Amino acid sequence: MRKTVAVRLAAALLLVALAACGENKPAAQAPPPPTVTVAKPLKRTVVDHDEYVGRFVAINSVEVRAHVSGYLEQIHFQDGQMVKQGDLLFTIDKRPFQATLDQARANLAQAQANLSFAEADLKRGQQLVRDKTITEQTFDQRTQAMRAAQASVAANEALVRQAELDLGFTGLIAPVDGRIGDRRVSAGNLVTGGTAGNTTLLATIVSVDPIRVEFTVDEQALLRYERVFGGGKDLASRAAKTPVKLKLIDEQDFGHEGHIDFVDNAISSTSGTIRGRAVFPNPDVLFTPGMFARIQVPGSPPYEALVVPDSAIGSDQVRKFVYVVGPDNAVSQKYITLGQLVDRTLRVVKSGLTADDTIIVNGLMRVRPGVKVTPQEQGAAPPAGPPGPGAPQAKS
Repeated sequence: MRKTVAVRLAAALLLVALAACGENKPAAQAPPPPTVTVAKPLKRTVVDHDEYVGRFVAINSVEVRAHVSGYLEQIHFQDGQMVKQGDLLFTIDKRPFQATLDQARANLAQAQANLSFAEADLKRGQQLVRDKTITEQTFDQRTQAMRAAQASVAANEALVRQAELDLGFTGLIAPVDGRIGDRRVSAGNLVTGGTAGNTTLLATIVSVDPIRVEFTVDEQALLRYERVFGGGKDLASRAAKTPVKLKLIDEQDFGHEGHIDFVDNAISSTSGTIRGRAVFPNPDVLFTPGMFARIQVPGSPPYEALVVPDSAIGSDQVRKFVYVVGPDNAVSQKYITLGQLVDRTLRVVKSGLTADDTIIVNGLMRVRPGVKVTPQEQGAAPPAGPPGPGAPQAKS
C-alpha cells in the first residue's frame, strides 16, 4: 500500500515538471514576407506592326535564247556563276553569217556602181534633152533608171545591216547582272533562233541585288491601312518608300531593312487579298529567289505606350496578368491586354495597367494575390530563389 502511494506521488511530480518545461518553450514565429523585385511600367514610343509571309522574287529574270540558228561553238561561263551585263556567254559558229555579210557587201558595191552610172547618164541627158538631141521619153527612162539604182542601193544597205546584226548575234551576251543557271545545251548542238516560240533555251539569268519580296494583305488589314494613313491619295502612292523589316526562317530578329515599292491596284476576287511588294538590298547574296521570309509592315502611326518586361507577365488560362504591389505591400492581380514585343524583352500593354502601378518583375513564383511582400526596386533585388510548388507559370 505504501509502495503504491509512493509510485503515484512520483508520477504526479513528473507530470508537474513536464508541464513546467512546456510553458517555458517559445512559440513558433511566422516566416517573413517574400522579397520580390518591383518596377514601374516604362513609357515608349512604339509603332504597331503586322507580319506577313512573303517570297523572294528577282527584279530581272531573263531567258537566254539565240537570235539566229546555228551550231553552238563555245560556252564562256561556269554553271551558277555571277555574270555582269555585257559578259559573253555563248558563241555560235560565225562562218555562215560572215559569208552572208561578205555577199551583202558585194551586192551593195555593185548597186552603188550602178547608181553612179545612172546618175552620170542622167546628167548627160539633161543637156541633150535641152538640145533636142534625145526625146523626152529617153530622158524619163534615164531618170527612172537612176531612181531604181538608188532603191537598189538602199535595199542592199539594209541587207548589209541585217547581215551585220546576224553576225553580232552569234555572240550571246548577258543582258543583266545576276546569277546564271546551268547550261541547257552543250557545245556542238544545233540551236534554233529567231522570234518564234520554238527557239532553243540556252540558260536563265536572275538578278540578285537588289531583290524583291512579294506578299499578300487581307482586306481587313487593307482597310486599316487606308484609315491609318489618311485619305486623298491611293494606297500605292502612300505606301511607296514605307520602311519595312524582314527576317529569314532561321532568324530571331527582323534585322533586314527595306521599303515597299508597289501595291497592286485591285483585290483578288478569289482570295480576298491584295498583293504588295518590297525591295531589299542583297549585297551578300543571302536572299535567293523563291525563298520564304517573314516581313514586318508598320500598321499604325507612332504612339506612346506602356511596356513591361515580358518575363513579368503571367498566364491564367487564356488571360494574361501582372502582379501589382499596393501601398500596404499587398499583392493584387491585374488582367491586361497585350500588344507587340519590343526589343525582344519588353511587351506593350494595351490596357489594364497605369503608369503609377508597381509591378513585380522578379519573384512571381513566390507570391499570390493578397500576400504581403518585401518589395525592392529593380536592380537591388537579390537573385530569385526556386519557384514554389503549384505556382502559376510566367509567360515565356
